[in-house]
Amino acid sequence: MFGFLQGFAYGLFLSCLPWLIVGMINPRLVLPTDPPTRWQVALRYWLIFPFIAFILWVTSLWGGFSPSLWGWLAGLAAIPVAIPVERGWRRWQQAQAERRRQARLAAEAARERAELERKAREQGLTVLRPDQPPAETDDVILGFWQAKKDLLALNRPDLAIQADRLYSRYLHVDDLLRGKFDPRELTFERSRNMVAEVCRNSVDTLQAMASVARGIVGVDVAYVRQRLDKASSEITDEERRALERRLELVDDTERRLRELGARNEAIMTALDDTAVAVSAVATDRPQAAMATQQALKDLQQFAEKAHRYGRADP
Repeated sequence: MFGFLQGFAYGLFLSCLPWLIVGMINPRLVLPTDPPTRWQVALRYWLIFPFIAFILWVTSLWGGFSPSLWGWLAGLAAIPVAIPVERGWRRWQQAQAERRRQARLAAEAARERAELERKAREQGLTVLRPDQPPAETDDVILGFWQAKKDLLALNRPDLAIQADRLYSRYLHVDDLLRGKFDPRELTFERSRNMVAEVCRNSVDTLQAMASVARGIVGVDVAYVRQRLDKASSEITDEERRALERRLELVDDTERRLRELGARNEAIMTALDDTAVAVSAVATDRPQAAMATQQALKDLQQFAEKAHRYGRADP
């Protein structure tokens, strides 16, 4: 063992000079660091590696003077093996650091986005972004976001605005419940489940609106009306009947969309009623229990009302 270390020390020491010369000509060939510099070459091959070789040689003298050929060859190969290994290790470290940095930036961005959205809610400016889901999400909020995204993809911002209005009211009622009740109380859980169930009905209605609107997305109403305005001699009776049928389809679809929109308007009114009822609850007074029960009763009626909206025939 001492003979191997002694040979390794000799081989390592002898290889330092040629690597130093090559490094002074082109540091990139002998250094795994980026960017490579000549002072790093001198530090590494004039001081560090010779010092390591000296320590190994002094240590190996305990076994006498008997350097082995295999140790000498291993010493010569140590530097050309160490350079790519160190390069790979440094690249791995950089990749790990970059992943940690990206994760930290993503976490900070998520916290910042959540804070901005919270402030926007407080200012009454809550708007769902179709390119990015909200930071605070549950199945109801994701449903609103997806419905708005689908409606905007169909070029129906007039319908998509309902998702924002429902989303804002849902958050408002949820904030009121959290402010009035302890989240560990059964009252809070029951109330929140009622509100969520009603809002799920509104999500279903928004999705139905997107499905209905998708049926006429390819109809150019302006072109149809323009063709129908032409004189009878310019279009055939068959074409006129086809165009009129197309307009009827559009009118029927718009009527259905208005009915679905009215259903959501009713749900929004019920949410507003609930917000007023919850706001009137004074949990710090002796009559809090009675007021809470009354609010729960209002919420129960509200939920039943919303269920009727959801089951109503279009």
